[in-house]
Amino acid sequence: MRLPEEPDLPPQINILPMIDVIFAILVFFIVSSLYLTRSEGLPVNLPGAKTAVVQKAKQITVSLDKEGKLTIDSKPAQLNQLKTEIEKLIKTESNATVIINADKTVEHGQVVDVIDQLRQIPQVQLAIAAKKESIEN
Repeated sequence: MRLPEEPDLPPQINILPMIDVIFAILVFFIVSSLYLTRSEGLPVNLPGAKTAVVQKAKQITVSLDKEGKLTIDSKPAQLNQLKTEIEKLIKTESNATVIINADKTVEHGQVVDVIDQLRQIPQVQLAIAAKKESIEN
C-alpha cells in the first residue's frame, strides 16, 4: 500500500530567536554605556548649590577628600607642590580651569590653602564643584 504524499510546505522564517538576540545586544549596549561616564576626581560628598552650572572647557580637577588628602586628576599630591604640578599641566594651555572638588566635611582652612596656591598661577580660572540642588517650592 502506498502512502499519500504530503503537500510541500513553504519554508518559514521564525523571527522570535532574532528578536531575542537583538534584545540581548540592546541590553548589552545600554548597560555598557552606563560605565562610560567620565570621573576625574575622587568620590566626595559635594555640597549643593542652586546656581551650579556645568563647565565645558578642559579642566584640571583638584580634589580634597573627607580625610583631607589632596589629589590632582586622581593622582596624590602635596599642598606645597600644588602650584608647580598645576603649572606643569597647563604649560600648553593659554587658559585652564581648575576645579576644586572638596568634600563638604573638609575644614575650611584646607580649602582656602588650596585656593591660595592656585590663585598664584596667572592663567588659571578657578571653579568650585557642587552638585545642583533641586528647587522645591
